[in-house]
Amino acid sequence: MNRLSVLCSFSLPSVFALVLLPSCESPPATPQRPVLTVLQSSVSIGDPHIASDSSNQRGILFTIYEALVKLDEEGNYQPSLAAAWEVGEDARTWTFHLRSGVTFHNGEVLRASDVVATLGRVLDRAIGGSFGTQGVYISYLGTAQISAVDDSTVMIVTEYPMADLLDLVVAMPISPASELNRLPGEYVGSGPYEITEATDTQVIMAAHDQYWGGSPEHLEIHWIAEGDAEKRVEAVLRGQADIAVDIGIDGWRRITEHGGALAHQWDSEMAIIFMLNALEGPARDRRVRQALNYALDVDEIIGEIKDGAAKPLNGYLTAHHLGYNPETPAYPYDPEMARNLLAEAGYEDGLTLVFDIPSAMPDEAPELARLMVEQYSHVGITLEIVEHPDRAAYSEMVREKKINAAACFDSSPRSTYRVLREKLHSGLQGPWWEGYKNEQVNSLIEEAQATVADTERQAIYRRIYTIVRDDAPWIFLYNPTRYWGVGPAMTDWKPRADGLLVFS
Repeated sequence: MNRLSVLCSFSLPSVFALVLLPSCESPPATPQRPVLTVLQSSVSIGDPHIASDSSNQRGILFTIYEALVKLDEEGNYQPSLAAAWEVGEDARTWTFHLRSGVTFHNGEVLRASDVVATLGRVLDRAIGGSFGTQGVYISYLGTAQISAVDDSTVMIVTEYPMADLLDLVVAMPISPASELNRLPGEYVGSGPYEITEATDTQVIMAAHDQYWGGSPEHLEIHWIAEGDAEKRVEAVLRGQADIAVDIGIDGWRRITEHGGALAHQWDSEMAIIFMLNALEGPARDRRVRQALNYALDVDEIIGEIKDGAAKPLNGYLTAHHLGYNPETPAYPYDPEMARNLLAEAGYEDGLTLVFDIPSAMPDEAPELARLMVEQYSHVGITLEIVEHPDRAAYSEMVREKKINAAACFDSSPRSTYRVLREKLHSGLQGPWWEGYKNEQVNSLIEEAQATVADTERQAIYRRIYTIVRDDAPWIFLYNPTRYWGVGPAMTDWKPRADGLLVFS
């Protein structure tokens, strides 16, 4: 995966000064279509600078806003508000050269001061958020020096090497400095569409007629909230909607069999896992952690819970992540091996474990727990389940490291660095770290962040991947598949590499 690539036919400079160049020519003008109608389970927008793993929210936000960089359909970083950038040999100094001619929805022209002010808000604890400002981004950039070199140049100097900085800035939507104090409530970005109406049930956008990328494809986009997946499918089949989001495998089958519409499927970047408590209790023992993986028939779980709409995980990453290794074997279903490992760890007579699960996110957590209770009983593990209906409180419990033996979670950051730093580096002890310790892994994570060249950093990440898979700090379950229904007018559309619906 080429994460720093060059547009047009230019040769790469030194790996210590990697620069992205603007596209060679403007896209040709195309006739505008009147209205694009998108149905999804919710249309909540919220504060653009408070982290959210909701793809529904992020799809809307990144149609209004733009970041310094963006991802293309293959997952490569491309210019957005930054037309070019370079990173120094120390992997600490990043310089972003802003695109000229960018106009915000309020008519103001993009300046470096807008970027600096926006990032300042992203890192301001005062704006709150359930899990901290922009999730945990303040822990990455809270000590960074962010400055405007001139009106068109932004410099970020981090305290320590951060070769994966783009993984962070891609998720930070830029606002004009003059509008920041009106958030949330007024949404003024530079994206191809601007909001004309927003309620709990629909968001209506109009094309931004001064968009730097040319005339948007549609005059309006209507985002409609419809909680029933079957109704979303029906709307596409009847021509009442152009795109239906998250229709499930049943919806996908129905559209595929129906004809007259298309259905897309995409292996998400989400990993459904259980984080094991390695701070105290039986899961401190690597053999117990491995046994918990060997004892589960993940294929059966996927068949019963997801109707086959998922793939078994072979570690903590998906195919969308830098450093994922498809050659790493998943834990096979081997109850005999599980029993032997438990006996070696001193639990030949079995053991009792308590697992924490949320009532939703992932929605299938209660059913998943039921199957795990059954399967673990075959190897002498008695599993007790504690269900938590308050998702925010549940997440805070995990952050405070107050879980029982394990906690169900959907690990969804697309950034490999975020997964490693927030969950697996024992020196940093991030928000989702639950006690796993491996000094070699710590050193390799730090080495990777001092390595600018993508191919070399990927090789380091793959070494980490093998080590962590074998250490089994998590119970590795599955990578869900997402499905969209698409009407005849959008047959040329496909989901972006990060699964977002972003239109231009």
